[in-house]
Amino acid sequence: MTDKRPGVEHTARTRGETPQEVLDRNLGDVLQELRVVLTGVQVLFGFLLTLAFTADLDSRGGFATTVYTVTLLSIASATVVLMAPVSFHRLLFRRGRREELVTFANRSLLAGLGLLLVGITSALLLVLDVALGRWPAIAGSGVVALLAVATWYAGPLRQR
Repeated sequence: MTDKRPGVEHTARTRGETPQEVLDRNLGDVLQELRVVLTGVQVLFGFLLTLAFTADLDSRGGFATTVYTVTLLSIASATVVLMAPVSFHRLLFRRGRREELVTFANRSLLAGLGLLLVGITSALLLVLDVALGRWPAIAGSGVVALLAVATWYAGPLRQR
């Protein structure tokens, strides 16, 4: 096995898998991760869509309207980016493009998580601003943003 992709040859050798079997397993892993993330994104997106009709954002001032807009756009973008591998798969179905699909799905998942991070922290900022005030809201959402960056990106990258 002389597969040139990083980690594939080693993984295939230690598990006794062919490169195609590794791609199949990798695709299954990515799809499972997407299923988990999409559920949360869809719930948050649904909530945000209803919020505009139930809350009087205009009375809260420009800050609340801006934060709500950033939150809604980032969650909508995360939804689109996280669902993109489905379209990619459907359009290239049965064309032997599994490696490209796995690569694309991996990149979509990473980008979608970044957009989700913006959405989560800005939604938290919006809610905490109402509940606690501006500076505690900024501090609280900042702590959550740092926690997410540390656990979603810095920790895993350090292990690489």
